[in-house]
Amino acid sequence: MAEAEPLPIVRLRHWGRWVSAAVIVALLVLLGFALAQAQIEWGSVPDFVFYRVMALGLLNTVVLAVIAQAIAIVLGVLIALLRLSANPVAKWFAAAYIWLFRGLPVLLQILIWYNLALIFPTVSIPLPFCGYLVHEPTNVLISAFTAALLGLALNESAYMAEIVRAGLTSVDAGQTEAAKSIGMTPGATLRRVVLPQAMRVIIPPTGNDFINMLKGTSMASVIGVTELIHAANNISSNNLLVMETLIAAAIWYMVVVTVAGIGQHYLERSFGAADRSPVARVGKAFKGMPLVRGARV
Repeated sequence: MAEAEPLPIVRLRHWGRWVSAAVIVALLVLLGFALAQAQIEWGSVPDFVFYRVMALGLLNTVVLAVIAQAIAIVLGVLIALLRLSANPVAKWFAAAYIWLFRGLPVLLQILIWYNLALIFPTVSIPLPFCGYLVHEPTNVLISAFTAALLGLALNESAYMAEIVRAGLTSVDAGQTEAAKSIGMTPGATLRRVVLPQAMRVIIPPTGNDFINMLKGTSMASVIGVTELIHAANNISSNNLLVMETLIAAAIWYMVVVTVAGIGQHYLERSFGAADRSPVARVGKAFKGMPLVRGARV
């Protein structure tokens, strides 16, 4: 009996991939050609990147973003705990806080803090029988940098509260009950059981928010804070090379955002290491197995 001939192999033709790749390459070439023909003094851009005022703007951008994000995380955790508490007044306050600061634009909040002296010329905190703890003009206490810091931090804290609340509620309530059954206090349960698991849910959106915070510091330029955009405007006001200075600021934004992205990656890996540990793998292997012994037949 004659053997059957093997069926011919017909390779799939991915015409769509080739066409889309060709279109993308063509668009990139056109963009590069357009930028090469544009009226931009490319040789001046590296000089503007390392201008002294640009370095000051970079420093203020990073400091403003880091401090504002740190304050937002602390406030966000507190507001999230109030939102999840059994106290109805605390829950109502947390909901109102999130509603207010998440509903107002960041730029509006910055302008309100910057112009607070119009309605409160002096900030006073009296002490009983011994004068004042604080008694200073509002313009002295709330500088342009402080106003930007308050606006960015309070706005971000409302978003952080929702991120933390989502992380805490993602942990199975049975684990909290199990911790209580072995005598752990609520604080120890939160610190040792809930937070380590919730951090894997909290960190990715927090990293994205920090990157947005880095870019959001540009709004501080409207009240005179020397961050990257304001620094670029200062340079271009002297030489009228607007696009060149903006490109220099864009380079620094991409650098700091890239560094923040790398840090976020390693932070996520460190908090996800528990899932890759041998103990966690054994736990996953036993997960879903019935804990009640079946009836003997």
